[in-house]
Amino acid sequence: MPTPINIDHIDTQERCTGSTHPLKAKHHAPPPQIVASPCVRDFFAGRHKSQVSSFLKPNSSFIGSQQSGRSTFEVRVDLKEVDLKRSYLCGYFTIHGLTESHPEFTTFFKGEIIGPHHSFYTANEEWGSNKRNDLQHWSRFPSWRSLDFDQENDLANEHIYDTALNNEHLYMRWKEIFLVPDASVKSIMGASFEGFYYICFNQLTGSISGLYFHQSSGKFQQLELAHVPDGGVLPSFSFA
Repeated sequence: MPTPINIDHIDTQERCTGSTHPLKAKHHAPPPQIVASPCVRDFFAGRHKSQVSSFLKPNSSFIGSQQSGRSTFEVRVDLKEVDLKRSYLCGYFTIHGLTESHPEFTTFFKGEIIGPHHSFYTANEEWGSNKRNDLQHWSRFPSWRSLDFDQENDLANEHIYDTALNNEHLYMRWKEIFLVPDASVKSIMGASFEGFYYICFNQLTGSISGLYFHQSSGKFQQLELAHVPDGGVLPSFSFA
């Protein structure tokens, strides 16, 4: 089983992650300065520190497939940056066989990790979603349905967001930004990367389930990925 990583010891680059979580709009007076005794400090040492699976780190790779209707396409995801303190990650998304003109193409994507900085409700209006659509997609993940989520008042979900990184399942949104290596290409005939993925990541197994959403694409296109050991390097064999 993978060992957890303490986010307080992860060296990450500071980047803007976009939308601000609605819970952060609240302001509280600073707490009084209280000096704890050594025994109290020892008791709390190591507690209340968000931990996340060692699968979720830079250079981790995942392989699997995306299903659209009766068609299935091979997919590979390579993470390049993971900034847990800012609830942000990015990487490359490669899909095979989607179109004849582009039998393989790769996009650069950015991800929002649901937690203290990002709500389950999509804040970026340009992504074309709304609260009803968000709930329709999240509710298709069995683990999400077990959350004590208040659909009427998102402020009441503060306990879910504050402890999000400590749970078995981590939720994200992945948004493809541009084609690699030609960032000027924004669309491909017969393919869409203008939408985004709802992601459920299992921190114990490293498996990823996702649902692609775009207003002009088929609904609930399913993504299933598994972690590739050894930093994404597949083993090679030689025969005598």
